This record gives sequence, structure tokens and C-alpha cells, in this order.
Amino acid sequence: MSLNSQFPKQVPFLPGHVFSDPFKENHHKTQQFSHINGTVQEKTNFIHEEFDPNLMDSMKFNAPPNLTYGSRQPPENDYIPRIQPPWLKYDRAVLRFYGYFQESVVENPNENFRIRKVIIYYYLSDGTIHVTEPRVPNAGIPQGLFIKRQKITKKLGKQDFYKWEDFQLCSNINFYERVFRIQDCDTFTREFYEYMGKPLNLPEQMPRDNFENIRETKELKINPPDTKEYKEYFEVKLGGGHPNGGLNKYLQNDRKVLSFDIIWDDASIEGQLNYYTLNFYLADDTCEVKEVRKQNSGKDPYPLMLRRQKIPKAPILTHYPGMTLKKEEFYSPPDLICGNTVKIYGRECFIYGCDDFTKEYYLNVLGIQQKPATLKQERGKKFYQPVPPYNGYGYEEDSLGSVYSLQPKPPKKDVRKNFTQDQFILRFEARQISEVREENSRRFIISFYCGDDTVQVYQTSERNSGIWGGKFQERSRQKNPLTNDYYTEKDFQLGGIVQFNVYKFQLMRADEFTINYMKQKSDVFKEADISQIIAKLRLFADGYPNFDSFLLDLMKKLDKQLKGYIDFEELSQGLQELGFNLTLQEQYFLMREFDRNGEWKLCMQSLWEALGGKRA
Repeated sequence: MSLNSQFPKQVPFLPGHVFSDPFKENHHKTQQFSHINGTVQEKTNFIHEEFDPNLMDSMKFNAPPNLTYGSRQPPENDYIPRIQPPWLKYDRAVLRFYGYFQESVVENPNENFRIRKVIIYYYLSDGTIHVTEPRVPNAGIPQGLFIKRQKITKKLGKQDFYKWEDFQLCSNINFYERVFRIQDCDTFTREFYEYMGKPLNLPEQMPRDNFENIRETKELKINPPDTKEYKEYFEVKLGGGHPNGGLNKYLQNDRKVLSFDIIWDDASIEGQLNYYTLNFYLADDTCEVKEVRKQNSGKDPYPLMLRRQKIPKAPILTHYPGMTLKKEEFYSPPDLICGNTVKIYGRECFIYGCDDFTKEYYLNVLGIQQKPATLKQERGKKFYQPVPPYNGYGYEEDSLGSVYSLQPKPPKKDVRKNFTQDQFILRFEARQISEVREENSRRFIISFYCGDDTVQVYQTSERNSGIWGGKFQERSRQKNPLTNDYYTEKDFQLGGIVQFNVYKFQLMRADEFTINYMKQKSDVFKEADISQIIAKLRLFADGYPNFDSFLLDLMKKLDKQLKGYIDFEELSQGLQELGFNLTLQEQYFLMREFDRNGEWKLCMQSLWEALGGKRA
């Protein structure tokens, strides 16, 4: 039998309450599992099974009455008790009550009793109680621990101790023949009583005595009315800064500005309508008035009409500013409403608008919706400054640079167009148009460079013609006299007339590269698109009873000899007789499209099918 088993059962099984057995010699630990022949087996030497003859007999006859024979013994309370003792269940749980007791005071004319406040602590773990008294300065009595922690009996000489059920608010309790009044408790104590099913009463107020009233009267300090001014004066005198009373307002409204549009009608002889911007700073309620500048107004550019300051509603003008005792009333946000008039030192300014932030501020903070007023629109003054004529030196853009700026900059070039279109050169054969008969027979080659829209002209010469061939005009940009714009690639159409300086040229033919280039860019050269040419011919069928009669009339007028093929002159004469106004370029591409044999003759059968006629 071990030594621990000899101790009473009431001692808790905790460290410090268990003693080692000095007579114990075997300290080994029993091993229950072992390996026998490579198999894990369980040792049953230490298992004691009671022999039950009834169970053995029932197993022999293959009819056991009940395998759960016998009743199970109830388990003992182990190291985790099912019913927790108070020292474990209520560990660190303390009930706190606020109370007081009345003590008589003798030989004092100011008071005959005093109320002494106490705090009563009840420890649920062991039922002990201790009482403390909060310290009051200059009370004249010892304070602090009033009753040390212990179990307190209800009556002296008996073993009936106070329990938590004996405490109740608005009731008296007797500790060692001294009566205490319980008037309040903390939140945990109230919740504990409600959980236990015994709710507490409502708390009552703590009574006051003469000592507390006299002490509060002595501690009450009333500063003289000029104390604040004296403090500010001495602080500045000692090198400190002025106190900032509006610091909180500044931190909340810093960088928040209400902007209003105002107008002042100057009624003087040389007066006019003057537009200003009034900015109201919410950080310190100051305002500034800025002048709205307009070009060519004839007025000196003054940036501010009024510097940032508080604007009084009725300014007090004295010979010594700041020495008057009258208080001025300044403008605030409720006074600045669209449609109202603001008087700025004698100038009556009308508020006719504000910005979006101001509208949102008035709607969210003041609950006022700002509605801008409508003003009569003034007619804008138009000033015309003529551009001097081109002097002939360089390009026109270079000379315009000195007109628009005192320090002219070189004109910008279209670099992307120069890189993508520089390899494309359109070449046309042209003849000169002149009043001199001999000049009309001169032939030229006009090259248009798509990269920079420049034009170069060469003149061709025949033997014994008396005309020198070679460069006729340097490569340069030329202006169209009809539109006063520079020539572009869409201005060069077959049959069209272009004019360079005083010379006029008619474009007669183009090389193969130019023809293919026009076909690829049908959006620019619309007269080179064969589908649009066919659609244009079909529009002339509106003057005929039906489309078949239009086709028959067109074939008869074009191919009068019924050869099946016509040349360019016959095509041009036939269209002219029919009144179909196709340009020379459209006729050229129509002829080129339906030239099947390469002999520069138009196939009538192909034209018939293209227009929508049925095959023969």
C-alpha cells in the first residue's frame, strides 16, 4: 500500500499536496506491447478477469443470456472533476460593491457627521471579504485598508459566515457591529446575480455631507476676467507665440475655398461692367477678390481688387484703425448666395454664379441649393489683323513665322507622311495652255512627289522644233489659285488643268505606275474607280422608259458601224451626243478597263455585260 493512499481524500490532488513513498523500491514502467516471432502482441499478465461460472455455462450451450452480464461500477472523480469545487469554479472571480457608513463628528461647528465611502470585495473562491476606503485628500483621518481579507460572521461568536446571497443593493449589512450601506456595484457583479437567478435592486445615489461641500467650495477657482489677456501678454513677453484659437477650424477646412463669380456695375462716366472672382477661405473666414482679365480691355492688369482679409458688412472707418470699440459683423457663407448683393467697401457686387465645389458644399453642409443667375451675353469684339502679302523669299510658312512671333520657329513637317509616301512619284504628260498658238504644242512631264506635296516640271523637245528641253520648274510646293491651298495628289486628274505661277497645263496621260496608284487609292481618286464609273452610267437610264432601251440606245450611239470595237474618239463623241457628262479621266479608265486586245479599243460586248446586259 502506497503512502499517498493513507492520506485523507479531502486533500486536493495538486502539486505540494502529494508526497513520494520512501519505501517504494520498484520504479519501472510496465510495457504492455511486445514482439513475439515478428508479431506485435499484447501482454495479458497484468489483466485480471474474474471468473463467472454462469457466463461459462451459457457459452458452452451456445446461448449466452446476456453478454453485458453484471452492472458497471460508477467511475470515481478523476483529476478533471465533474463537479468543480468553488476554489476552481470561481477562481479570480470577485464581487465588488460600493457603499458607505456614517460616522459621528464631535467638537466641530461645521459638521456633526461624515459620510465615509467604502468598497466591499467578496471572493467567490473561498467566501472571504475585505473592505477598503478610497483616499480623500485632506480628510484628516487614516484611510486605505479598512477590513483585511477574511471570512466575516453574521453575528459574533457564531460560525455563520456571510455568503454572496446575503448581499443586496439598497440594503444594510453588519460587519463587526458596524453598519454599512450598499448603494451600487460593478457590471460583473450585476451580471453574476442575474445569471444565478437573483437580480439586484436598482442603485441609489451617494449622499453628500458638509465636509464634501466645503471641500469643493475651497477647491473652486474663479479666474478674473482679464486672466487670459495677462497670460497671453506674459507668454509673448517671455518669447512665446500667440495662441491659435482657430487651429481646429484651420485643420478641418484647410485648402477648402468657396469661389463665386461676381459683377460690379461701375456707374461712373468711364465705368463699365467689371467681372471679378470672390474666393472665400473656410479656414479663417477671409475673402479675396480677383479681377477677371480680358484681352484688349484697355485696363491695366491689376491682379487683385481686394487682398485677402475679412470683409465687414458695414465697415467702421476711423482715423485710427483698430482703436474703435465697436464690433464689426463680417460676411459668412450663409450671406453669399447666388442672386444676393455683396457690398465690398461701397461697391455693390452681384453674385451670379459659383463653381461645382461651392454648390456641393452648400447642399451638403448648409442645405442650400445654389442656382446661378443668367446674365445678358455681351457681344464679343472681333479684331481683324491683316496678314501681309507673301514677299517671295522661301516658303510662305517661313515668312508667316515672323508675323506670328518675334522669334520665328521653323515650320513643322509631316514626318510620318514623308517616311510613308516619299517613294511614290506621280508622273503626267501635259500640254501648255496659252493664248499664243505656238505655245500650245509644247509638251511637259509633271512629277508630283507624294511625300512632301512638291511639284517638278520638265519640258520635252522634238528634233528641229526650236524648243530647248530640260528642267522647266524647280521642285517646290505650288498653290492652287482657285482655292489658295497647296496642290495635293487628289488635284491631279487626267484632263484637269493645273496652274503653276502664270503657266497653265492640261494633264493628258499618266504612266503605268500612276494609273495603278490611282486604282489602289480609289477613295482619293474617285474618278479612277471603275465601279463608280459604271454606277454613274447607270444613272443616265432614268431618262428612258426601261433599262433595256437605255442599253440599246447607248450601244447604237457608241458603235454606229456595229464593229464590236470602238476607239477613244468614238467613245468620247458618242457620250457627248448622248449628253453623258463623263470626265476625261473617267473615259480614260473606262477605255482602259474594257480594252481586251491591247489595241486601245473598247470591247462593246464587255461594256454590255458590265452594265447589266444579258449575254448573247
